[in-house]
Amino acid sequence: MPSQKNNYLITIVGPTAIGKTALSIQLANHFNTEIISCDSRQFYKEMTIGTAVPSKEELNAAKHHFIQDRSIFDAYNVGEFERDALQKISELFLTNNIVIMVGGSGLYVDAVINGLDYFPVIDPAIREQLNDDLKENGIESLQQQLRELDVETYQTITIDNPHRIIRALEICIGTGKTYSSFKNKPKTPRNFTSIKIGLNAEREIIYDRINQRVNIMIANGLLDEAKNLYPNRNLNSLQTVGYRELFSFLDGAISKEFAVEEIKKNTRRFAKRQLTWFKKDENIAWYPFKSETASIIKYIEEKL
Repeated sequence: MPSQKNNYLITIVGPTAIGKTALSIQLANHFNTEIISCDSRQFYKEMTIGTAVPSKEELNAAKHHFIQDRSIFDAYNVGEFERDALQKISELFLTNNIVIMVGGSGLYVDAVINGLDYFPVIDPAIREQLNDDLKENGIESLQQQLRELDVETYQTITIDNPHRIIRALEICIGTGKTYSSFKNKPKTPRNFTSIKIGLNAEREIIYDRINQRVNIMIANGLLDEAKNLYPNRNLNSLQTVGYRELFSFLDGAISKEFAVEEIKKNTRRFAKRQLTWFKKDENIAWYPFKSETASIIKYIEEKL
């Protein structure tokens, strides 16, 4: 891919519920451009309330891509998103040298900006066996197996995400090498300059915003949305905060009140992991979540 450093990808990152969507729309309107959504939970059209998909008004305020554009039944991974997002970004650069990207999925953001590490194709039977192990023995068994095969990945991966654990394990088992040994290899150069903006707030403020958002989700019908998805609860696309907890309630394992509190707790944990991921990136310019948009625009324009 040719290097064209007069193209700019402006990426808005930060923890969930911090206000990334609102800022991205303001920036898209200011620069007369469009938005690439980089939130892996918002790809699926069957999931709306629990993934905090932008409202109709927000979607109408600026053109968005990769919002509810596929089904929970479609297999879709970060490598496919990297390919699709780069293609769309290149198309947008034909009419505007600035594109906005927004999202809290750190791995997906990194895939677009820096490129993914290469992993060999693995026999699908290995993943099937690992999924069977997950159903029969629970996630703890897979966690222990990963700890034994690749302690480096065990210490850095989102350890309560079964999809990530299974992905790492299938590489370890299928290649006889550690998952971590395939990482950090040279990547394909990008055809844009990256500008990254981070939004943040005091932990108490983030947690309060999360708690309020969950309350609003419940009031807006998240339980009914979960009931509709319940028959397909074992799909990888549904292994996410906000749905898992309500599936447990629908299983009769916990009360509704406890499920709601678990959603809040697990969302707060998710926000903490997001910040841990993004704080490692020294190229992100951080702003308080209530910063004037004009000051952020001034910073960006100085970088252009």
